[in-house]
Amino acid sequence: MFTGIVTDMGEVRSLTQAGDLTARIGTSYDTSGIDIGASIACDGVCLTVVDLGEDWFDVQISAETLSKSNLGTWTEGKRINLERALKVGDELGGHIVSGHVDGLAEIVAISDEGDSTRVQFRAPDDLAKFIAPKGSVALNGTSLTVNEVQGAVFGINFIPHTKDATTWGGVAVGDRINLEIDTMARYVARLAEMS
Repeated sequence: MFTGIVTDMGEVRSLTQAGDLTARIGTSYDTSGIDIGASIACDGVCLTVVDLGEDWFDVQISAETLSKSNLGTWTEGKRINLERALKVGDELGGHIVSGHVDGLAEIVAISDEGDSTRVQFRAPDDLAKFIAPKGSVALNGTSLTVNEVQGAVFGINFIPHTKDATTWGGVAVGDRINLEIDTMARYVARLAEMS
């Protein structure tokens, strides 16, 4: 489990295809405190650490994960949002995030509003019903509050801190973004179906 509060911006150092895809991620985390088998959310995807070095960790990415996320577009040098798994007693600053991507949202518009930036996304039609104004979503691993929704398009306002502390300061129209809907919304919709 994660919170969607990004704690490091990592960098893809290498990608090796041999069966599954192995990615080496550069990090400022103290890797002496990371165990082999630990879960780290990489751009919102829960991945398992399979090897470690002084300032890097390796993860293996299956074909299934590549088919459901934007990790197949990673290139060497790409900056990514990182979050280590929650420990009992950690502050829950965002919302409960599983690291299981539901689909890809596409950035359809970007505009500055004062120091903040408004970004509009188009969700897949089958996921749009789970996104509500003032509700939460996780986008590339970042817990965010939805400002408005119109059909399958929804807007998020990014404050300067979020743009500086995550990869959101460098996005562009057309980018495809890992989307995880709020777990609560999923269960509410399921209960409504059963009524």
